[in-house]
Amino acid sequence: MQFIDLKAQQNLIKDNIDTNIRQVLDHGQYIMGPEVGELEHRLAQYVGTGHSVDCSSGTDALLLALMAYGVGPGDAIFTTPFTFIATAEVISVLGATPVFVDIDSQTFNIDSEHLSRAVSAINKNDRSIYPLPLAHSPTSLTPKGIIAVDLFGLPADYDRINALAQDHGLFVIEDAAQSFGALYKGKPACSLSQIACTSFFPAKPLGCYGDGGMCFTDDDDLSEAVRYIRVHGKGTHKYDNARVGINGRLDTLQAAILLAKIDIFPEEIELRQKVAQCYNDLLSSSSGIRVPQSFNGKQSVWAQYSILAWDENHRSNLQQALKEQNIPTAIYYPKPLHLQTAFSYLGYEPGDFPVSENCAQRIFSIPMHPYLEIKDQEIIAKTISSS
Repeated sequence: MQFIDLKAQQNLIKDNIDTNIRQVLDHGQYIMGPEVGELEHRLAQYVGTGHSVDCSSGTDALLLALMAYGVGPGDAIFTTPFTFIATAEVISVLGATPVFVDIDSQTFNIDSEHLSRAVSAINKNDRSIYPLPLAHSPTSLTPKGIIAVDLFGLPADYDRINALAQDHGLFVIEDAAQSFGALYKGKPACSLSQIACTSFFPAKPLGCYGDGGMCFTDDDDLSEAVRYIRVHGKGTHKYDNARVGINGRLDTLQAAILLAKIDIFPEEIELRQKVAQCYNDLLSSSSGIRVPQSFNGKQSVWAQYSILAWDENHRSNLQQALKEQNIPTAIYYPKPLHLQTAFSYLGYEPGDFPVSENCAQRIFSIPMHPYLEIKDQEIIAKTISSS
């Protein structure tokens, strides 16, 4: 049994993929070829934004967005500790300071009430309001922006987050690395803030066969900045660099593969909903676990299907029982970012973000993809329920 079955998907569209790859090989424009522009156009239409800018990975998409806002030393960027390191890593790479905010226990996304307290703590220079980095005096930090993460494919609470940001003069970046194809109150993910960033890593809902990413925005100035920064800060001429940038382009072969995949993507989203609903039906009566919740106005794209066990030992037992049936599992994310060595310089301590820490000890994910068969789901559910 596959955790994510890319082979089943490839078998459906292999002819289209082969045709698209041959076209790239024939025209030989391996960097910024015509397929890249076509992909940008099609995905901007899908999301409903005025601009989309391709790039080399989801991580670079976040980095480009922060660079477009001019983020640097002394800036505080609020984000969740319960996510992949890339979200906070790009903040630190630019010399800015990640300010972590605990998650909501139901959605696993950043808690908007905690976010409000964290912003107040910085503004009032008062760590008693909310845990802040000990490595910096709050007075040395300027609140600049928020990176909200749509974890496991479920959009964050953008109405509250955007309103809070507007009140405090902050920008919002939607980290939609896992949520391309999701909906929030009828609006597609990647259109829910000033700028959004997604990933085309192979395991994502829309994934290529390597690394890739994209930024989405309606802001003309942001789009232009991202587009220039992506190519070494290039201005109007190749050797007239308007600013310092990066080499962050998406290669043409990956764009060609994504063009084949986007044709079946709407159908795959429907299949993901059916797989998730089947899991919910099969597992809802299982004692000792909590299945993902449904939320009015939000439709997850189910990048992962993640379950909460009673505790760490219970999780280990469940994973072992599934392993004995040759059923793969994964843990996203076993150690919150504020407890990882890379961010020890911030001075956070165990207990600062109890919801994130609790979920990290209990969460695990089971196979999830559009082509998962019901009989396999029944085996998975039976193994969990009897363990």
